[in-house]
Amino acid sequence: MIFTNLILAHLLGDFILQPNSWVAEKEVKKGRSIYLYFHVLIHTLLALLFLWDLNLWWIALIIGITHFFIDLAKLTFQTSKTKRIWFFIDQFLHVLVIAVVSFFYFPYFRWDDFFNAESLKLITAVVFLSIPCSILIKTLISFWTPVTIDHSKIKTESLVNAGKYIGILERLLVFVFILVNHWEGVGFMIAAKSVFRFSDLAEAKQRKLTEYVLIGTLLSFGIAVLTGILIKI
Repeated sequence: MIFTNLILAHLLGDFILQPNSWVAEKEVKKGRSIYLYFHVLIHTLLALLFLWDLNLWWIALIIGITHFFIDLAKLTFQTSKTKRIWFFIDQFLHVLVIAVVSFFYFPYFRWDDFFNAESLKLITAVVFLSIPCSILIKTLISFWTPVTIDHSKIKTESLVNAGKYIGILERLLVFVFILVNHWEGVGFMIAAKSVFRFSDLAEAKQRKLTEYVLIGTLLSFGIAVLTGILIKI
């Protein structure tokens, strides 16, 4: 299937073969920047190269033309505040074009190939280990909350919802380690989190806070491990 080839060409063209100086000039001059056209030409040539078939020149041409208009739209409408979201919109549209072209060239896609019993189990497990699991853990340990913390002795600055997303990422990583039979990765995750958490807990000097964090961490890892085991058996 040509999808992988075109994705590789896209990654090389958008991230490896595009200097920061090109990006900076494009953001200033937008459609008047010569580097925008160099960038599109590189994408077109890379697509043709990785397709390795001159009869598929039309696919490379579609990739190049759509890349130009998607990048031009991003450069035209993005602001300093929306730059991040436009990056993801830009990448999503590029991948979508590649997926559509690949589908029409290789039209043997069947939903059953993706949404079978095995894939649905994995999707269900991943969804469960995200926000539902965060709510479950929060509810389970709510018996001990609120934990009394002397804010005068510790630093309270923190990213918004950082703890929730750290928990989700650690559970997903543990889940992946178990699926690929690398249990040592689980031990590494626990050790790494312990090291990062040690300074905060030591500075807090509160046994209740330490126990509270430990319970939450063990529950998070434990649920991820059990989910991984259940999926495997």
